[in-house]
Amino acid sequence: MTETRWLSADERTTWVRFTAVLELLPAALDLQLVTDEDLTHFEYFTLAMLSEAPGRILRTSALAARTNASLPRLSRVISRLESAGFVARSLCPEDRRATNVTLTEAGWAKVVAAAPGHVGAVRGFVLDALTAEQVAQLSAISAAMLKRLDPDGRMLASEA
Repeated sequence: MTETRWLSADERTTWVRFTAVLELLPAALDLQLVTDEDLTHFEYFTLAMLSEAPGRILRTSALAARTNASLPRLSRVISRLESAGFVARSLCPEDRRATNVTLTEAGWAKVVAAAPGHVGAVRGFVLDALTAEQVAQLSAISAAMLKRLDPDGRMLASEA
């Protein structure tokens, strides 16, 4: 049996603060987007990832990797976005077993309308609270954690 490596006082403080960020940041981003654009953060992020794809189209598996989502979670969100007219699903011509998701013109308009407020929230909650050096450190810290959380590098964020 291995002995437990308890957290030092500094490690515990760091962990408690980081946990608070993990809890508070998603709710703050959701609140801004729901209030301003009637979209959750994940719905916005899904639209944004499609907006950056060539032809604004991705296979669901590629979209899942870009949004850091499981296929079942993504499927539920795509259904909601499809009902709103923001995306359309179709069979993938290269692989009839796969499904493509396309950002519609209404979806493009929605992501364009939502982007300024979202960028403002990201700056307000995260980036403007940090120095340029801390932003670089946060990127490096996030990359180090992603190596453990996504060891196979399946998520787009793991590639950056």
